Amino acid sequence: MTAKTTPRRILIGGKWVTCDRIIEVTDPQDNSLIDTVPAATVDDVLEAIEKARSGVRIAAEMPVHQRISVLNRTADIIENKKELYATTIAREGSKTIREARKEVARCIQTLRVSAEEARRINGETIAFDQMPGNDKRIGYYYYFPIGIVSAITPFNDPLNLVAHKVGPAIASGNAIIVKPATVTPLSALLLVEAFIEAGLPPEVLSIVTGYGSEIGDALVTHPDIRKISFTGGLAAGTEISRKAGPKRMSMELGSNSPVIVLEDADLDQAVEASVSGAYSAAGQNCLGVQRIYVEEAVFETFRDRFVEKTLQYRVGDKMSEDTDMGPMINEKEAKRVESWVNDAVKEGASLLCGGQRNGAFYMPTVLTNLPEHCKLSQEEAFGPVVTIEKVSGLQEAIEKSNSVNYGLQAGIFTRNIHQAFHAIHDLEVGGVMINDSSDFRIDSMPFGGVKGSGVGREGVRYAIEEMTEKKVVCFNLAQPGM
Repeated sequence: MTAKTTPRRILIGGKWVTCDRIIEVTDPQDNSLIDTVPAATVDDVLEAIEKARSGVRIAAEMPVHQRISVLNRTADIIENKKELYATTIAREGSKTIREARKEVARCIQTLRVSAEEARRINGETIAFDQMPGNDKRIGYYYYFPIGIVSAITPFNDPLNLVAHKVGPAIASGNAIIVKPATVTPLSALLLVEAFIEAGLPPEVLSIVTGYGSEIGDALVTHPDIRKISFTGGLAAGTEISRKAGPKRMSMELGSNSPVIVLEDADLDQAVEASVSGAYSAAGQNCLGVQRIYVEEAVFETFRDRFVEKTLQYRVGDKMSEDTDMGPMINEKEAKRVESWVNDAVKEGASLLCGGQRNGAFYMPTVLTNLPEHCKLSQEEAFGPVVTIEKVSGLQEAIEKSNSVNYGLQAGIFTRNIHQAFHAIHDLEVGGVMINDSSDFRIDSMPFGGVKGSGVGREGVRYAIEEMTEKKVVCFNLAQPGM
C-alpha cells in the first residue's frame, strides 16, 4: 500500500512548483520506494522568503475569526482523512500504525487548540500613573505578529510537530516557511495541502523539501526571517544559534530523560509506563525514557519485571495492528545505537536483554551497571535502549539525573508527596511527571527544557507568545495650562 501526496511539489508563495532534482522517500522497514519529493535549492528558499514578505501583510490583516475558521477547517479535513494521514506517517517513518493514529489525533487537537488560542491573544493596561509626574498618562500593550517564521521539523513526529509550528503561526498572524525532515516530508506536505484546501491564503504558508546541508543556512541566516522554530539535535541547534544572529529562537534539542522509582512506588504502574516511555516510536522520542534510577529496596523486583515486560514487546511489521514497535528511521541510525550499546558492554555494562539488530530494526534493549562516562550515560540515545541503575535514595537519584547536559522532562514514581515535591524542586528539567514516565505531554502545556535541551517553550499558547512581540501604547492626556 502506497500513501501518495498529490501533487508532489513544494508550495512557494502560493504556487506549487517542481524542482530539477528529486528526493526518494523510502519505507525504513524494507527500503521500498513510497514517493518522491523535490530537492529544493537555495534559490527556491530565497523565492519563498521573498513571497513571504507579502504573506506577512496578508497574515497580519486576517481577522481573528478567519484564522479560527481556517484552523478548524484544516482540523476537519484531517479528521475526514485520518487513515490516509496515519498510513503516511507509518509508511515514511518509524511509528506503528497504532502510534500513527495517535499522532493524527494529536495533530487535530493541536490545530483546534490553536484556533481557540487565536481568540485569546490579549494585551493589558499599564498604570503609567504609578510614577510621579504621569498622572495624565494612560495606556496599554498589545501583541503583534513577529513576521516570517522559519520552521525546521524532525522525522519522529512528522505531522504533529509541524502542526505545533504552523498552527500557532497562523493563529498569531504570521507567515511561515516549513522545512520538514528530508526522510519524512510526505506528512508535512499533506498538512500544507489541508491548510490550502481550508482557505488559508497560500502566500502565508510555504513548504520547501530538501537537504538541510544545502538550504538550511538560507532558512536561518536571511535577515527577513524574524523567528526560528527548530526541533532537532543539540549539535544542529548550536550551529543554528551561531549562524543566525539576533533573531527570536525556540529550540527543542532532545534529552536523556531520567525516571526515578522509589521504594513506595506502585511498581506495576512504574514498569508499564516506563516500558512504553522507553520504546514508543522505537525510542526515537525526545521525551523517551533512557535512564531509570531505582531505590535499592525494590531494585531487583523492578529490574526483573521491566525486563520481563520488555521481552513481551512485539517488534515487527509497522502496519500490523499487533505490532508494538517497528524499525528505527534507517539502518544507519540502528547501527549507531548498536555501536553505542556494544561500546557500553565493552566498558563493563551488563546487557539484560536485547542488543540485536536486523537492518533498521533494533530490539528493545536493557542495560545495567553502565559506566558514567559512556555515551549512553551522557548523550541522547534516540533509540530503544534504557538503563536501570540502583540508587540509595532520592537524593542520589536526583544528583545522577542532573549529571548530564540535558533537562527536558523527568518522571518520578512515589506515594510520598514530600518526596515528590523534593524532586519537583531539585530536578533540573522543564517538566516533572509524578507517577508517570518522562514520556508524557499534552499539546497545550508549555513544553521545553533547560541546559542542552533547548531554549523557549512550545505548546500552542506558549509558541504564540514566542511568535509575537509586545507594542506599548501611551496617551498623554495632559492639556497645556491645565
